[in-house]
Amino acid sequence: MTASKPPPGGKSLGVIARPGDAIGILGGGQLGRMLAIAAADMGLDVHIFTPETDSPASRVARKTWVASWDDEAALTEFAASITVATIEFENVPVAASDLIEAQGKPMRPGGRTLARAQDRLAEKTFFREIGIEPAPFERIDGPDDIQPALDRLGGNGVLKSRFSGYDGKGQVRLKGKAPATAWADVGGAPSVLEAWIAHDREISVIAARSANGEFVAFDPPENDHSGGILRRSTFPSSASKAVLDEAKAMAHNLANALDYVGVLALELFLTKDGALLANEFAPRVHNSGHWTQDACRTGQFEQHIRAVCGWPLGDPTRWADGEMINLLGDDANGWEPALAEGAKLHLYGKRHAVDGRKMGHLVRLKPRA
Repeated sequence: MTASKPPPGGKSLGVIARPGDAIGILGGGQLGRMLAIAAADMGLDVHIFTPETDSPASRVARKTWVASWDDEAALTEFAASITVATIEFENVPVAASDLIEAQGKPMRPGGRTLARAQDRLAEKTFFREIGIEPAPFERIDGPDDIQPALDRLGGNGVLKSRFSGYDGKGQVRLKGKAPATAWADVGGAPSVLEAWIAHDREISVIAARSANGEFVAFDPPENDHSGGILRRSTFPSSASKAVLDEAKAMAHNLANALDYVGVLALELFLTKDGALLANEFAPRVHNSGHWTQDACRTGQFEQHIRAVCGWPLGDPTRWADGEMINLLGDDANGWEPALAEGAKLHLYGKRHAVDGRKMGHLVRLKPRA
């Protein structure tokens, strides 16, 4: 581990990785790819650990370990090669994260945060414990729990598996659907039932916190989903300044309560009566913040690397308005028209397009209002 030296005349910034050091990223998807590119721009080497062969992140990294998450020998070797580690998706097994920390290498975020993010029940319970109100919810341990809970929640809700759900997977809308069918649709596994929120819009806060408690947040975008997958983020949100300030304060509260280091995202519903309810948080860079690398002085990927390495956080000031569009499946085949119109194009290097698979995104910019 590189020794930290205080800057001349000042106090130490807590630097644990310097240009030329290697940082580890657990996961090989598109978020790992964009993090690796940002890290390379700052003179860092990147090592990837992933079970996936020919992953998007591996093709822009210095070195890749392709091994299963329970391969302790491979994880130990990986840990020995890096100075600090982070994740690119929240379903990295906690045991893998803990093993890397046991080798004396900081994990940012660590296993305690991952455990909360991986269990929707733990996540929503934690929200309430720290004063962030989630959508009303009920614990569901079997199909017989569903109807009584649905009745208590007003007869309209969303059943979500507690573990491993993402991009609309592992969840089903309950409105006229038989409980047994809904239970099967989420895999017949422990779940939570959330009340259906008649919301005005969805917004997210993408924010960063350093190891010494410095906190910065990007201007919150508003997000459009279809089939549980983010399709568009418009920035800035048209919600009032008071609402957006409250949303940022909620994210700040969350980051402090977790003693978080890095970038996180807090997804929120803005109800029709003006209340903010937490949907979920992601302990990582986030799809709804992909526009920041093109529209802000410091984008979310650079910001995360700065925080993980113990560097000062960058200025998140937004210099443009616009929208970010996800390119799903064959949408990515329209890359030439996107370039011709002047959009900023980001393709993830995935070999095969599948319906609903995130293949890239584009960002359309316009002068800030």
